[in-house]
Amino acid sequence: LVSLALGALPLVTARWAAASERIGVLFLHGKNPGSPQSPQYGPVVAAMEKQGWLVALPDMPWSRNRYLQGNWDGAMAEIAQHVKGLQDKGATRIVLMGHSMGVPAAMSHAARGGTAHALVLLAPGHVPRGYFTSPQLAPVRESIEAARAQVAAGKGDENQRFMDINQGRQQPVITTARNFLSYFDPESDADMGVTAPKLPASLPVLTAIGQNDPLFARVRSYYVDQLPKHPKTQLLEVSGGHLDTPQVALAQVLEWVPQAVGA
Repeated sequence: LVSLALGALPLVTARWAAASERIGVLFLHGKNPGSPQSPQYGPVVAAMEKQGWLVALPDMPWSRNRYLQGNWDGAMAEIAQHVKGLQDKGATRIVLMGHSMGVPAAMSHAARGGTAHALVLLAPGHVPRGYFTSPQLAPVRESIEAARAQVAAGKGDENQRFMDINQGRQQPVITTARNFLSYFDPESDADMGVTAPKLPASLPVLTAIGQNDPLFARVRSYYVDQLPKHPKTQLLEVSGGHLDTPQVALAQVLEWVPQAVGA
């Protein structure tokens, strides 16, 4: 009887540990015109909170309210603070969930060693390497080259006008050349292809992308095939396009997250 009781202890302990875990989700929105107020996010946040998860959807430096504020390092520091905020509220398992530009941001945080127990990457966007391979994105490539020239000329900290393209729409960016490059240089960790192989091998990653998304045909070669192998890492192809992927993939996300983080 004593032997049986002792043998049961590990199972009891494991169940207690799983029951004591609390999932915290840091949801990183898409790029301008994206923001925490984007209508597609509300139902997603409500569904996650209904699961008992702690959810934060902060206004990040690439939103329509702040576009583009500071540099990529500053954005990473903000993410770390938001993660700490979730932990202070009781989250023990941290999930970084990004939409569009929130995807490379989530990946960069994890690749730099920031706390993350799983990544949920919805409709990945922002493709610095793609600006040099897609003819329709040439205005951004030209801005990157101009920014590099400004830095080389010792003018990297002067405000300049650069160009971005988001879902086919051109939008100007007023910032310094150095800050612009921190977001747009294809060699920086703002690029998903740069960060993917740097992610911890212990980190499960769920990528969801719509069949009508501009990156649908290239997402595997851009970064998915470079992710470290993990038994719970998945690529989920869904219907719809770039903006509605968070809602279209919601049911699969709600099922995958607890399994991925062991909660």
